Amino acid sequence: MASKYHVRSVSFPSRSYPAIQRIEQELDKLNQWEVSSNSISGSICNGLSGLEDLYKGVDDLLNLASAQQVLSRHENEKCLDELLDGSVRLLDVCSIARDILLRFREQVQALQSAFRRRKGDSSIESSVATFTCFRKKMKRDAKKLIASLKQMDKKLGASSLLDQDRNLSEVIRVTREVNVINCSIFQSLLVFLSTSSKPKQCRWSLVSKLMLKEGIACEEKRENEIETAGAALSEVSEFREGEKCTDETGGFGDEHL
Repeated sequence: MASKYHVRSVSFPSRSYPAIQRIEQELDKLNQWEVSSNSISGSICNGLSGLEDLYKGVDDLLNLASAQQVLSRHENEKCLDELLDGSVRLLDVCSIARDILLRFREQVQALQSAFRRRKGDSSIESSVATFTCFRKKMKRDAKKLIASLKQMDKKLGASSLLDQDRNLSEVIRVTREVNVINCSIFQSLLVFLSTSSKPKQCRWSLVSKLMLKEGIACEEKRENEIETAGAALSEVSEFREGEKCTDETGGFGDEHL
């Protein structure tokens, strides 16, 4: 990632700034997050877990007295204002994404409860309809956040580091790289949440995935589990509507045999 900005300061050796070395090690690990699992959701979970470790390193760095002295000497610099603004916006995105995921989990739990009830329970149709409406809103919200993250990513890529103070440049460099990988992981999470349903597949294979207690099973190829679940729910809705029509018309009598 450092090559993106073509800057590598040597003013902070690792023995003097082990926090920077730790951040760079975590960044190297996160470079492979997209292929760290056979499933998209697994890769995203690994990426988010890696961010947690990464930010522990950032916290250690920014709490160093020497780093605070460097930052305080340049507190009015434009690059610091931009970096702070980007970090605050990322916190906002993280907070909104967390709320979306919490509401999504609630909707999934409601669906699971409905499917566990006896066949013919009207709560299935109600739960599927509620979940479908929620997914539409979730996709709209996710796409707005994706647009915001793309703007941030573009701004980070266009920014230049300071040349007059290598110490400050080093702190800003690693912090900016953290923001860049953060944008990448959260964009992938939001794209995962906002993907439209897949084309129709075998109804019962999709429904069986939806009913699995531990979640939707992983296919041999990497696929979006939410995408698959959406297709399964569409199939369920169509099937139950067909059942209603059959019941209302009395089904197929002996005269049709």
